[in-house]
Amino acid sequence: MTNQRTATVKRKTGETDVQVTINLDGTGICTAKTGIPFLDHMLHQISSHGLFDLDVQAQGDWEIDDHHTNEDVGITLGQALHQALGNKKGIARFGHFVAPLDESLIQVALDFSGRPHLSYSLDIPTQRVGNYDTQLVREFFVALVNHSQMTLHIRQLDGINSHHIIEATFKAFARAMRMATEIDPRRAENIPSSKGVL
Repeated sequence: MTNQRTATVKRKTGETDVQVTINLDGTGICTAKTGIPFLDHMLHQISSHGLFDLDVQAQGDWEIDDHHTNEDVGITLGQALHQALGNKKGIARFGHFVAPLDESLIQVALDFSGRPHLSYSLDIPTQRVGNYDTQLVREFFVALVNHSQMTLHIRQLDGINSHHIIEATFKAFARAMRMATEIDPRRAENIPSSKGVL
């Protein structure tokens, strides 16, 4: 690997202060301190199953709720991912994975197309997992998709347990991202597009 595919992005607003560092060619080392324990757990899934080194630090207006912090972590991670990929030369570009977790089965397909789009069909049966509002899962992926400029499809094939559904989603997403961001040795010096640009 001639170019180090890493990025650090800092985002500070009147509501949150977030910093994300990502290494696409890591070994799954993760530090996540967002003030939202369940989100930290999901970030560890992205790192571990995607083999990305990830450091996420966030301060937020938790006294209101977790919404702003959750969203801004998604935004900042998306920006870091976009920056680390650079011009996307040599990447596989497309990724897909189907992850089971006990009774849950989630399908994820994605494309680093440069065109943000999210299709999301999770049916999470409870409003909360622990203290985490399950509506925030979609908000996280909306933010990440828009700022990484990926096309992302998430399909729930089976599942009745909220924790299992969400965790299987993040695991499938991680493995699809790993597939899409890995270098294809057959086109290591080329942009993976017939247009020549992504």
